[in-house]
Amino acid sequence: MKSTNNHDERIAKMTFASVYPHYLTKVEKKGRTNEELQQVIQWLTGYDDKKLQELIDQRVTFEAFFRDASLNPNAHLITGVICGYRVEEIENPLTQQVRYLDKLVDELAKGRKMEKILRVG
Repeated sequence: MKSTNNHDERIAKMTFASVYPHYLTKVEKKGRTNEELQQVIQWLTGYDDKKLQELIDQRVTFEAFFRDASLNPNAHLITGVICGYRVEEIENPLTQQVRYLDKLVDELAKGRKMEKILRVG
């Protein structure tokens, strides 16, 4: 996917803390829990509950959030369309990582089984 530098820059400068409540609202509306949301985020990033809360409190940008993350080695298995883009075709690494997270949250909200979301087996 060809995205514009402006689009990539805007995503990089967004704070994780500003988006997290939207993720939570989305999954809770569909009967999922904050614990499940955190499990999905932790699977992707390697952050534990304490570190995740620190990053929220520090209002880090997505750029900093993913720079310090230990991306799951199976993240490349996240495929499909999110926000009109095919995640596996996104060229900017940071934009792709943010869209991986969006896709996982979307799958959680749609009621997908946790084993499928976490690409187990």
